[in-house]
Amino acid sequence: MAPDEIAIIERYFRPLSGEGAFRLLDDAARISVPAGCDLVVTKDMIAAGVHFLPDDPPDTIARKALRVNLSDLAGKGAKPLAYMLGAGFGAELGEEWLAEFARGLSEDQRSFGIHLLGGDTISVAAGPVISITAFGAVASGRMVHRFGGRPGDALYVSGTIGAATAGLEILKERRGPWDKLGREERKALVARFRVPEPRTGLAEAIAGFASAAMDVSDGLVGDCDKLAAASGCAAAIEAEKVPLPPGIGIEADESLLATLLTGGDDFEILAAVPPAKEMHFTGAARGTGIEVTRIGTLREGSGPTSVSLRGKILPLERRSFVHGRGPGT
Repeated sequence: MAPDEIAIIERYFRPLSGEGAFRLLDDAARISVPAGCDLVVTKDMIAAGVHFLPDDPPDTIARKALRVNLSDLAGKGAKPLAYMLGAGFGAELGEEWLAEFARGLSEDQRSFGIHLLGGDTISVAAGPVISITAFGAVASGRMVHRFGGRPGDALYVSGTIGAATAGLEILKERRGPWDKLGREERKALVARFRVPEPRTGLAEAIAGFASAAMDVSDGLVGDCDKLAAASGCAAAIEAEKVPLPPGIGIEADESLLATLLTGGDDFEILAAVPPAKEMHFTGAARGTGIEVTRIGTLREGSGPTSVSLRGKILPLERRSFVHGRGPGT
């Protein structure tokens, strides 16, 4: 039998609370914003069967819930400060599951220098469902939006695209080029699905040199559509330039390439950078150890992002994951 709400808070979440949380003894928290900074707030939810598999390890579920929010902050150029947790747990989740979930949060709190402010815990018929609100700070007036891009800006993406999609395919035991990979390479792809790497180290470079930015959560192509539309532009992506997971040779398989470009759960950063600032941006990114790759441009016009492969249009069955339009995981 799972512990009740009071026991869960006392045993697992109170030890995670930090400054401004008042040891979770109050029904509100306080955030001290650094001088000269604006507060940036974001919220993302994850649910079993949509964002993670029900039998995924509980510590990875906790990390994913937290990290997808830290990824949003990074895309705004903000440094993370703290977070609040809303959780719906089913009766089937016992003490061991909850302890592992809390351990995942605790370890990521140390990794990213943040703490829990509070939240809410409820019982649900099916779950778990996790909602996190994350708070970050950015120099006043320097928050980077989706809508700042201009025609001629270069489009850059961090890391690689499609690793999480490949990892999910492996978990579902679907055949693909990953079958030829070694055990450790396959484990690394699964890890990218279960535990994203928020590019918090890029926040300063984003704030300093990007005209527009966002994290890639629902698929590179669809998210590029969003950034371009918000900026009043069209966009073009050259698929052969998009950095893909190492070891997946897909040059001849257009269908798989389209799947990786639209699959989602990458949690990399897509940034529009004015030509005059490209060298500064790439240099700043290099200093963090995070790879960034130029994959296209913003252009005059409107409409869906043009995706080409060596000069020819790449056929796409979908552009991104959209809740309510089909199955998740």
